[in-house]
Amino acid sequence: MKIALINDTHFGARAESPAFNEFFFKFWDNVFFPYIEQHGIKKIIHLGDIVDRRKYINYVILNSMRVRFMKRIGELGCTIDVIVGNHDVPYRNTNEINAMSELFADCKFLRVFHKPETINYDGLDIAIIPWINSGNLRETLDFIDNTPAQIAMGHLEVAGFEMDKGSISQTGFDRSTFKKFETAYTGHFHHKSTDGHIYYLGNQFEITWADYGDQRGFHVFDTNTRKIEFVANPYRMFHKIEYDDSNGFGIPHSLTFEAINARDFSEYTSTTVKVIVINKTNPILFDKFMDKLYEAHPLDVDIVEDFIGFNEMSDEDIIDKADSTTTIVDKYIDSIEIGLDKEKLKSLMREIYNQAHDLEAT
Repeated sequence: MKIALINDTHFGARAESPAFNEFFFKFWDNVFFPYIEQHGIKKIIHLGDIVDRRKYINYVILNSMRVRFMKRIGELGCTIDVIVGNHDVPYRNTNEINAMSELFADCKFLRVFHKPETINYDGLDIAIIPWINSGNLRETLDFIDNTPAQIAMGHLEVAGFEMDKGSISQTGFDRSTFKKFETAYTGHFHHKSTDGHIYYLGNQFEITWADYGDQRGFHVFDTNTRKIEFVANPYRMFHKIEYDDSNGFGIPHSLTFEAINARDFSEYTSTTVKVIVINKTNPILFDKFMDKLYEAHPLDVDIVEDFIGFNEMSDEDIIDKADSTTTIVDKYIDSIEIGLDKEKLKSLMREIYNQAHDLEAT
């Protein structure tokens, strides 16, 4: 039996942005649903954080989620099991009240897991582990000790893994907590990574600039081989353009008005773009380039220029310098003398930052 694994879909992300919602559905409509239909996959497991806001949902987002996501699953004859994640619950000490149980309680092809449970999928026991909080900690640890399952799937926070590229979590459970399992697959961190035992699957699409250049997609789990297969999402929300009219902007001949007119800018439609200006020797040529870019109707464009020592900066440094709130905060905390645990302070500031996103005005 093959099972489609998805996680951290965050319906309603970026303050219920219609543009981001449509970007997400490019993946669902053109990649995910066609794939599972073509391969006859009838079971989907969602490993937590199906919605973005913890306490409410926008009606427009809910409509698209109901009509274009849940209804589509039913039309394909599939069933979906949803493991509750931290974004799916309004309270910090219980998973019992959660988004999917409240929104789709009567859906016949949906099961919601708000507490740990061993489920048999085509002869294979899998330990289902929802978000662990103060209210279910002892129950979950006892469950881990006693479950016969060798495979775990959940929404786990494990210390030492990358939350985003280059940003290591200093908080969470020790890896040894899950050592009894042959393999543990989990959502929560959006960067795809593994130590060979615990697999952070990564989410399906880019949501912030921290996701830039980080391959996204979904996985298919085979209950016979106990292996996963990755299916890439070809769509990107965030683009970086290095403008350099001294070397032809990557074109074999000199950058000219004709070359700009011939360039296809359609990949930037409804996306977020950073134009990194390395060399701008002809302002009129640059204006022409920007006019063509804007004609493609990008969602947002930032122009980044006048870096000192630009050539010595890595791509990550450029993106961080251009737009990365959490990186700026982390670097500031590292630079100051303070009688506190800096890693715990960084974690707290990241949590406050994420809460601020939840409260961001539409």
